[in-house]
Amino acid sequence: MSGFLSSSIARKVAMALSALFLIFFLIIHLAVNITSLFSEDLFNELSHFMGTNSLVQFALQPVLIFGVVFHFVMGFVLELKNRKARNIKYTKFNGAASASWMSRNMAISGGVILIFIVIHFIDFWIPEINHKYVEFLPEDPTRYFGELQHKFMSPVKVGIYVVAFVLLALHLLHGFQSAFQSIGFNNKYTKCVKNLGVIYSIVIPLGFIIIALYHHFNH
Repeated sequence: MSGFLSSSIARKVAMALSALFLIFFLIIHLAVNITSLFSEDLFNELSHFMGTNSLVQFALQPVLIFGVVFHFVMGFVLELKNRKARNIKYTKFNGAASASWMSRNMAISGGVILIFIVIHFIDFWIPEINHKYVEFLPEDPTRYFGELQHKFMSPVKVGIYVVAFVLLALHLLHGFQSAFQSIGFNNKYTKCVKNLGVIYSIVIPLGFIIIALYHHFNH
């Protein structure tokens, strides 16, 4: 595995595949959480299933955690190698002249998003693990909606969520198309992928922002 990832092309492909995996996960995550806007019962039902299903808990969840860690570690590795290469080969070349802000600052936006993910895990995942596997509290299929609303009572926390998802949108505006290009997606579909990426990069983060704001003002 380490030998495979020693190739720059292989690292970019691995990075792209992990990005596509996380892009798909965000769709599922939003689909579940968006139900909290119009149906408390449906949200509780879906959350209870996700929180108690053995396949989700013991197979998909570890894969997700690995995917998140791998994506960000690989991203920072690629960024360091790219900067080193630029310093050696292009000391007189102003790369910022033709590169977008998003592409030049993927490491910064990615770092902030990583910090947010850690906060998100502390806020939701760790209490859930504590509830089920540490304190062994009785399972209540109706508890999820109330817990979600409680998490968004703080205006500071909601503000952090909004900023994080704005940065996620900027990160995705470059990362979405880049991921498809890295896996060799046919150039004739570049415009379609770019347009789809713009839609995805706006709709998905906006959906999460709306959820946070809705529960903050309606708890």
